[in-house]
Amino acid sequence: MTMATGNHELTISAETVKSIIEADTPKELFENKRVLVLTPDTTRTCPLPMMVRSMRETIGCRASKLDFMVALGTHQLLSEENILKLYGLSREQQWEKYADSRFLNHRWDLPETLIQVGQITREEVEAVSGGRLSETVSIDINKAVFDYDLVFILGPVFPHEVVGFSGGAKYLFPGISGGEFLHFFHWLAAIITCRNIIGYKDTPVRQVINKAIEKIETPVHCAAMVVNHAGGLSGFYVGDYRSAWSQAADLSAKMHIVTKKKPYQTVLGQCPHRYDEIWTAGKVMYKLEQAVAHRGDLIIYAPHIKEISTTWGEYIEGIGYHVRDYFLTDMDRFKDIPRGVLAHSTHVRGSGTFENGLEKPDVNVILATGIPREKCERINLGYMNPDDIDLSRYKDKEDQGILFVDNAGETLYRLGIDMGSPQT
Repeated sequence: MTMATGNHELTISAETVKSIIEADTPKELFENKRVLVLTPDTTRTCPLPMMVRSMRETIGCRASKLDFMVALGTHQLLSEENILKLYGLSREQQWEKYADSRFLNHRWDLPETLIQVGQITREEVEAVSGGRLSETVSIDINKAVFDYDLVFILGPVFPHEVVGFSGGAKYLFPGISGGEFLHFFHWLAAIITCRNIIGYKDTPVRQVINKAIEKIETPVHCAAMVVNHAGGLSGFYVGDYRSAWSQAADLSAKMHIVTKKKPYQTVLGQCPHRYDEIWTAGKVMYKLEQAVAHRGDLIIYAPHIKEISTTWGEYIEGIGYHVRDYFLTDMDRFKDIPRGVLAHSTHVRGSGTFENGLEKPDVNVILATGIPREKCERINLGYMNPDDIDLSRYKDKEDQGILFVDNAGETLYRLGIDMGSPQT
């Protein structure tokens, strides 16, 4: 299996990509077979148009069917026009070269698209959560996977706040899953905390996902990308979903984790436009939290963002953003809130304590967005007017305790401690 390099300046070509797909995908998996390709949405950086073309020119020309589905999880649905834009296709190209292909959203919002394929038992939940949770969890998946002979994962690998590193089986769970299972494993990650999950390969949540995918009888193959800072590929692995993902995660750990010797009193993360609401822009906090000094400031600079979440905003505005123990102290109070929303809340708020009714977050999270001060205060986050921010005052000031991070949200920053296993 395949090609990788840690050189950020070297980009793997389209011809090499195609040769790797052909070399590491047994023809019996796809020849005259129906193939469903799972792809990321607009919140992930990768050369997706090139990858979609490569799949058509290698797999598609010999498969009986080649369809593509955006593995949204619970992100916003994409219009057909925006799916074509994501894949770098004009309407004319779709008609000429993809006339027999379908371009699909994962309709997580429609319960009838899901089917139960099994359960995670109470004993398994207790074991994987270290006794923190005790319940039986239904495993649901988009029933479309059973209309195909092969599911082909096509996605990048980055440090991730819920599973440790993105990619691999995550494109099925939660990429095209839903319901109880999705909210369960997000909450499992939240109670373990982002600090103890992000940037580690072997996490309890990854174990749960790998256990869930065992319930899928359709063969699953994987093309795992490692993307450099220019948006090209510095690593590309094709094969079994576990091994391809594992090798990509190893390279991602070298390329997408920056180690700092000391924390900073102020960290400003400039949020890219691919994150268009706080639901996804929270990644700026997830990736930078560990670089902030205790009680220091983390500024999410995103003047383009006007919404907390078009899907979950009503819930979030109702509960606000809080540290984990704020919720754990009285979970009955939040029993009607989807646990994926609770997980998002505490991931954005970060680590901290809640004792005797007093909440003390470790980091002061400040939104410098298009969201007004009144709403920021209502949801328990700080506010700065982005029009009043001069970015030049934050750049090149590390010797003054200020860290500026451009294009924040994919590269993980943390301190120079032993990273062999999660901290407890």
